[in-house]
Amino acid sequence: MRWAGPPGTSDMTPEQIATASRAVVLALGDAYNRDAGTLRRARLLGISVWAFRVTGWAGPLGDVSAGTVTAALGLVAPDAVAEGWETATRTVRPVEVAAVSLAECCRWGDERLTALPGVDRLAALLVRVVAAADATGMPLFAAWRAMPVPRDTPGARAAVGLRLLREHILGGYLIASRASGLSPLEALLAGGRGEADAIACGWLPPYPPVGPLIRRQLRAEMVTDRLISTAFRALSSREGIELVRLLNEARRHLTEPEVRRHLTGPGDRRQPD
Repeated sequence: MRWAGPPGTSDMTPEQIATASRAVVLALGDAYNRDAGTLRRARLLGISVWAFRVTGWAGPLGDVSAGTVTAALGLVAPDAVAEGWETATRTVRPVEVAAVSLAECCRWGDERLTALPGVDRLAALLVRVVAAADATGMPLFAAWRAMPVPRDTPGARAAVGLRLLREHILGGYLIASRASGLSPLEALLAGGRGEADAIACGWLPPYPPVGPLIRRQLRAEMVTDRLISTAFRALSSREGIELVRLLNEARRHLTEPEVRRHLTGPGDRRQPD
């Protein structure tokens, strides 16, 4: 990846910062969900890991129907959403699952990010970007941003910042991919890990060929970066470059294979450096 701006300068535009940050944020913002501690906490609620995943993700929306959740998540297969959401909501309220998910995100941040050099600065920059993000057309991001955060330590703030910025990116990608003529399944197949992402989101084969989708996917990525770039206008060019550097240092700090395997996500075909 290229961290500098145009040749002969040291500047980056907000859109370039968005492009440079996207893949890493998509991975790190969801890493806590694959942590063994989070999976144990899910089971303590008496629901499956998948039910925790779906309900923890969409829980800030409150007591809504599975159809509403499908529309808000956008990329997850309707049958898979219904299975997870309806199973969980028979046992526990969605907002309670979301609160547990956020608490686990904070715990993970304290355990995994506190030792990261510059974690205070990373958290501060992420807080500013998330606060400046435009939530228009992104109800799930808006609901997550309104959730009370249970811990105020640097590691927790950084982890929550990554979680919220990831939600903003996914919201932008959902808008951009639909505007580019991609169905939810096509958007998953053409971006990131392809069929692996489709399977993870509950879509079953057979799948359509990817080749005809690439041009629309590239357009969706460009539109995504344009949509989310407004959040990065809260930073100066120097601060944006600093954020990109800190994000990549956090990625290197987290050495577990599970994070490295997820360094691309929906809406990013590029491989990490």
